[in-house]
Amino acid sequence: MKPSKNIPDTSVELYELGLVDAARALQNGEFTSESYVGRLLDRARTHADLMAFITIDEASALEAARLADHMLQNGHHAPLLGVPLGVKDSYMTKGMTTTFGTSATRNFKPASDAEVVSLLKDAGAIVFGKNNLVEMSYGLTGFNEHYGQVKNPYNQAHVTGGSSSGAGSSVAARLVPAALGGDTVGSIRVPASLCGVVGYKPTPGRWPGKGVAPIASTLDTTGLLARSVKDCDLVDLLITGNSAGSQNSPTDLKGVTFAYAPQYLEDIDPQVESLFRETLRKLRDAGAKLVEVDLGSDFHALAARATWSIFLHETKPAVSEFLEDNKVPVSFDQLFAGLGEPLRTIWTQAVLPSGAGYISDETYDSALHKDRQELQRRFAQAFGQAHALIFPATPCAAPAIGQQWQFSVDGKEVTDLFLSRNTHPSSSAGVPGISLPMALNSQGLPLGIEIDAPAGRDRDLLALAKRVEMVIGRVPKPVSF
Repeated sequence: MKPSKNIPDTSVELYELGLVDAARALQNGEFTSESYVGRLLDRARTHADLMAFITIDEASALEAARLADHMLQNGHHAPLLGVPLGVKDSYMTKGMTTTFGTSATRNFKPASDAEVVSLLKDAGAIVFGKNNLVEMSYGLTGFNEHYGQVKNPYNQAHVTGGSSSGAGSSVAARLVPAALGGDTVGSIRVPASLCGVVGYKPTPGRWPGKGVAPIASTLDTTGLLARSVKDCDLVDLLITGNSAGSQNSPTDLKGVTFAYAPQYLEDIDPQVESLFRETLRKLRDAGAKLVEVDLGSDFHALAARATWSIFLHETKPAVSEFLEDNKVPVSFDQLFAGLGEPLRTIWTQAVLPSGAGYISDETYDSALHKDRQELQRRFAQAFGQAHALIFPATPCAAPAIGQQWQFSVDGKEVTDLFLSRNTHPSSSAGVPGISLPMALNSQGLPLGIEIDAPAGRDRDLLALAKRVEMVIGRVPKPVSF
């Protein structure tokens, strides 16, 4: 495809636009959707080495942009008319290849969109492309044997986090203004933290999950990666139609109480703790009150029992039901036969009922009805003392790609699961969370701070996150992007 015509002289600034600002500029006629999408397509081609996308249908994206321009010229209005979005390839997209990151479905073109995609198309958004992801969303680093290792724009020798790896990379690299992701134990918030973007995980069930490949129905939620909270706020409003909560946020934090728990600081990278405490100082200087809460000496053990027992036990029935209900032309057994490593080994050991590590019904029931409820009680107790809980989203920065399965943090050897150590408790507790860029470490790699709120208080969480974002500011963008 030839470079797009009619691109304004200031087109380089288009890369920095988020959803809200791009939509406003398009409505004002400052540039066309075709020139905007065309420029981003040029940019995605230039930075294809990031491996952020599995599929980009350039012709369809440009056709949709021209249609949006026609509607805009004829006075039509829609909140995201002509604005492109990345979509994690766990979401079904009508007529567009949907792989779920695995090989058995590499040629699957659904007859319908996932419900969230349909809602955003109704709001005028354009599907720019399908983001790369960890196979079947089952991992935390960004590795995919079939479609390549996604790379971190801040340093391409480092991982992005996962499973919404391509979403995090493409938003950070300014290839798209935002991207739909999915989160079960941290698959939005981990890449958001490691890639220096905003990652919003709604309360489970708030956003529809229909048409999105699952892992565990109890924990799964769809969500968004963007470069500002206001973009997450807009998409949440469009998907839910629920505007309850503050719309005009103050610019300081007077009257806000944050709870922080020492358990989230155990065994983390010293730079993370130092930058987190500096961020707490900024919040206090802006008028916030800080209270320390104790989540229990067994907090991490409790959260791990709840999370991983539910996660592993629910996978096979959830995936099997999804394939059948959505008329995906493969069975669970066919899907399993095409899995790459390390996923095939993990499913063999812990997801298949014949595996040595399979979670029994008894263990699952205990995790769901005992451990999870105790975890929820402890979160509720913390929220009883504060408006929100705040902590480092990831306990370390992005590890090197060559060491992604096992690496050292403060002299201790950890595995890739460590990346979700701080995020998965929120998933098990069923509360909404949002990761905001906090700072860059001494190696120039991003780190995030997470804010959690009580279940169902998503609008309040987003309003509060806007205020925090104004106080702590934005991190510098990747040097080469």
